[in-house]
Amino acid sequence: MVMGKKIIKKGFSRLRSTRIVRPFETKENIILRDFLALERTTLANERTLFAYIRTSLYLILGGIALLQLEKFNHLIWLGYISFGISVVLIIYGVVRYVVLKRKLQKFYNTIDLQHVSTTGKKSGEEA
Repeated sequence: MVMGKKIIKKGFSRLRSTRIVRPFETKENIILRDFLALERTTLANERTLFAYIRTSLYLILGGIALLQLEKFNHLIWLGYISFGISVVLIIYGVVRYVVLKRKLQKFYNTIDLQHVSTTGKKSGEEA
C-alpha cells in the first residue's frame, strides 16, 4: 500500500510539473474552495488578456482595411487612429495582466498543497 502511494505521488508530481502557470502558493494552509477560487481568478485574468489581444488584432485588421479603400481616401485618418488605439489597447491589457498577477502572487506566495483538505476545512479544524 505504501509503494502504491509513492507511485501515485510521483505521478502527481509529474502532472504538477507540466503546468504552464505556476500554482498559487500561500504561507498558510487554505481550504480547497479558496484554492479553486484563486485558480478561477488566474484563468479569468488570462482570458481577459486574450480578449485585449483579440480586440487589438481586430482593430489592426480594420485599420488595414480602411487604408486599402481607394474610393474613401478621406477615411485614411480613421485607419491610423485604429492602429493607435490598437497599440494602446494591447499595452493596457498586458500591463493590467501583469499588475493583477503580481497582486495575486504577493498575497499567496507559498502554498502547502498536501494540507489542502478535500472536505472544505483547513487542516487542524474540527468538524
